[in-house]
Amino acid sequence: MKLKLRFSWDTSILIILAVVWVAASLTTDNFLSSINVSQIFSNTSEITIMAFGVIFLIILGEIDLSVASILALGSSMLGWSYAKGAPIWLAIIICMAVGTLCGFINGWLVTKVGLGSLAVTIGTLALYRGIANGILGTNTINEFPEFWTGFGFDTIGTSFIPQSLPVIILFGIGFALLLHNTPFGRRTLAIGQSPEAARFAGVNVVRHKIIVFTFTGFMSGVAGVIYTFRFSTAQADNGIGLELLVISACLLGGVSIFGGIGTIWGVIAGVLLAGSVESWLTLREINAQWRTIVTGILLLISVAAPVLINKAKAAKVRAENKS
Repeated sequence: MKLKLRFSWDTSILIILAVVWVAASLTTDNFLSSINVSQIFSNTSEITIMAFGVIFLIILGEIDLSVASILALGSSMLGWSYAKGAPIWLAIIICMAVGTLCGFINGWLVTKVGLGSLAVTIGTLALYRGIANGILGTNTINEFPEFWTGFGFDTIGTSFIPQSLPVIILFGIGFALLLHNTPFGRRTLAIGQSPEAARFAGVNVVRHKIIVFTFTGFMSGVAGVIYTFRFSTAQADNGIGLELLVISACLLGGVSIFGGIGTIWGVIAGVLLAGSVESWLTLREINAQWRTIVTGILLLISVAAPVLINKAKAAKVRAENKS
């Protein structure tokens, strides 16, 4: 009897992540130090939070390039409202509410106006960051209660676990259950595989997409809270460039750019792989240009590899049918 092992792309990423950690620990003295491991988790926290929303969008066959700008706008509103005398808890709620509203606007423009999500979110990428610049300009607000800045930056006790990690784990469990064990998740996958078939099956595609865009905005607002407290800074240029890291982490984690395929654990592995490689290169004192090149290569691999694997599987099936 022959034993056949089947590896999906997201499973393969877990193996690659393990290989990277072993290779990095053997070649870099401080890679497995508690400080560096803590930094890997901290530096990927906002990316992970935003990826939990973006994965649903990409599975739907949509995209959101404005998530980092939503983070910046929410962060700016948090700092501005707190500086104007609002209690910190209210400033946090304002940040998340702004993110939710921005996500809803994106979804409304895509579904009700009929614009492409790529075009819409390129526009809102500039719009939301422009509004953030209008609110704060070049000002920086960096005085927040110590408890909250500790939440964004400190670890739990004497461990290497960031205080924000339990929140990320709870979100991860919640979104994993939502995607893989609920009718909402099944509808998301069905729409991504065939919107027309989903409509014939009675799924309200427009409403579903608006909900997912809104959720994505909310998660960007949550990321804005964590980012603000982690750096103890609210300013308009917070999170510049994070949108590409979020999307590349999702694709690297096995989410199909064509929609209909994706897992939460694959995305988490993709985020940690990108963050681990970045940390490894930094500790090896590789300059920023080469780190950017490596990130680009990882993105190309994440897009091309699943397609090539599927083509190879299809070719194998055709060959077996002919024989």
